[in-house]
Amino acid sequence: MSFNYNLDFDSIDFRKHPEKYRVGRGEQGVLLVEPYKSEILPEWRFKTPDIAEESSNTIYRMFLQYKEENDFVGMDMARKFLQMGYTRARRYANYPGGKKYKKDGDINNRKIDEQKAESASIFEAKWKLVREDDDYLKRKKEHQNKYG
Repeated sequence: MSFNYNLDFDSIDFRKHPEKYRVGRGEQGVLLVEPYKSEILPEWRFKTPDIAEESSNTIYRMFLQYKEENDFVGMDMARKFLQMGYTRARRYANYPGGKKYKKDGDINNRKIDEQKAESASIFEAKWKLVREDDDYLKRKKEHQNKYG
């Protein structure tokens, strides 16, 4: 089932109501699902490789804590933030200022920023750890079978 953008995200605590959470595709809902957004977003940074390393390690530790607490929604949200760290850092690595498109809709020329590319690969490594975690995959399947 796809991510449901029609929910009242301002009033739902997904920790108390995991049945309302849908995994969706990729990073869908990453900036909507509380209280996880408020817990993880302050830790999400990728400006330099050192910052990306610290950030991805912190978010990965959060993933492990959610896992220990049997909190699949938290685990999936941590996965989404790690994925978004990779995709956003990659966008900034490819395009100055992260702007892929010109005002007229044409695509800007790529100019690789090696520092941002390294930040992206740091996040990618942690994202792969999470998305291939056997326990995460089992819980994801169980959540999807139970709630959609």
